[in-house]
Order: sequence, then C-alpha cells, then structure tokens
Amino acid sequence: MIQLHFKRHYLYFIPLFLLTACSTNKYAATNKVYKKQAAGFAETIKAAPPLNQGIDSLPANPLSWVGSVNFGIRKPNFVVLHHTAQDSSAQTLKTFTITRTQVSSHYVIGRDGKVFQMVNDYLRANHAGVSRWGNEMDLNSSSIGIEIDNNGKEPYSEVQIKSLITVLRALKKRYGIPTANFIGHADIAPGRKNDPRNFPWKRMAAEGFGFWYDDVLVMPPDDFDAVAALRIIGYNVKNLNAAIEAFKIHFVQTDISQVLTPADKLILFNVYKKYM
Repeated sequence: MIQLHFKRHYLYFIPLFLLTACSTNKYAATNKVYKKQAAGFAETIKAAPPLNQGIDSLPANPLSWVGSVNFGIRKPNFVVLHHTAQDSSAQTLKTFTITRTQVSSHYVIGRDGKVFQMVNDYLRANHAGVSRWGNEMDLNSSSIGIEIDNNGKEPYSEVQIKSLITVLRALKKRYGIPTANFIGHADIAPGRKNDPRNFPWKRMAAEGFGFWYDDVLVMPPDDFDAVAALRIIGYNVKNLNAAIEAFKIHFVQTDISQVLTPADKLILFNVYKKYM
C-alpha cells in the first residue's frame, strides 16, 4: 500500500513538473539572445579607451584617454505607461521576443497582476518611438516603459492596478523619479498614440505618480494662455490639435475631441498650476 501510494503521488507530480519545465523553457531561446546582446554591451562599456568614440578632427593632438574613478550607470528619469492593445500577456510577450517587431518594454503587467520584466532598467527598450516631452526628445533613452495588458476597450483589473502601483513605488524610490515624470504614451506622442485609454490617472496621482487637478477648481484669469500651459506641462504643441487630444485622453477622458471647451480649459489651468 505504501508503495502504491508513493507511485500515485509520483505520477501526479510528473505532469506538474513537465508543465513547469515547459513554462520555464518556453523563452529559453530568446533569453539566450538577451544574454548575448547584453554581454556585447558589457564589452563595449568596459573597453578603455572607449570603442568608436574617437574624434578625428581634433586640430593638434589626438584624443587622449584617462579613465576617471568617478562615474556610474545612467539612470532612468521617466516612466511611460502603455496599454498593449493585445488580447493577452502571452501575445505581448511573443511580440516583444520577435526580432522583426523591433518593439519592447521593460515591464509587462498582466490582467491577473503577474509582472514580467523583459529589459534591464539600465538598458534602452524600444517602447516610446518618435516622442517628445518638454525638452526631452528621446524618451526611449531616458525612461522605463511599462505595458499594461489591456486591449484598450476593457477596464483594468484591480489586481493589475495594484501590481502596477507596487512596481511604480519601487521604481520611484530606486531612481528618484519625480512625480511629474510618470506619463502616458499618448502624452509623449500626440496624434500618433492614444494609450493608455480610460486609465485611472487620478488614482495614480493620489499614489504619487503624475499630477491631477484638485476637486475644487480655481477659475483661470482672462489672459490664460492655454497653448503655453500645454507646453509648460510637457506637451509638444507643434500639432496643437493633437496635443489637445492627448491632454484630454489623460485628464478628461469622457471627451477626447481636439477642441478645448471651457470645462477643459478649467481643468488645464488647474493641472498647469501643479507644474509651476
């Protein structure tokens, strides 16, 4: 009986082991590619003098190398939130592990709250694309990208939002990221991107990730310059209509037209004051 009991438990654990092993090995090939690419970057960084950083046109002497002892790794200064516009975490992970897509993010947060890290925080992920926020022209190089598993039409699950807040708390503390620098993909790419849609930005602001307007709003002065306010917040106003839409995706949500209504201007003024 003891031997039979053991065999039954043994047979029970075989499929469980195989399931775990398959899950672990599913991304073995792409993890190997990741390690190889990271090793290549490490070789580039430790080369002294640096590779391919010579300045041939110096008028007198060639560039001399003297390694300083005072330096560190560049740190991210922004967090950009996205929704995946896909139907599952598995679909997004596949997209980010196919070379031809040329897209990635540092983290993916599933509907079930599971968090996947896909790129080291210190490395540049391809999540922002052509973008601008204030004077920052290359958000890929200065930010951490977080993809939230959502097709853009459904509500975000509570467990998902709680996981996101946990990740954001860790990143804010680890890198000293300013409250104002937690933004959305639509904010940095007006007219090109509209995510994350219908996102609980007010709740994020209450947790210290981005700004929101107060419940009691102050009327703007008669000479309030809405375009200047958008620019001061960080929006690229080269395409003003797109900038207005991006602002409304973030702060209005119920109406994302490209027209600033009096109510929108009231919200804009009170958000703008947070950035002063």
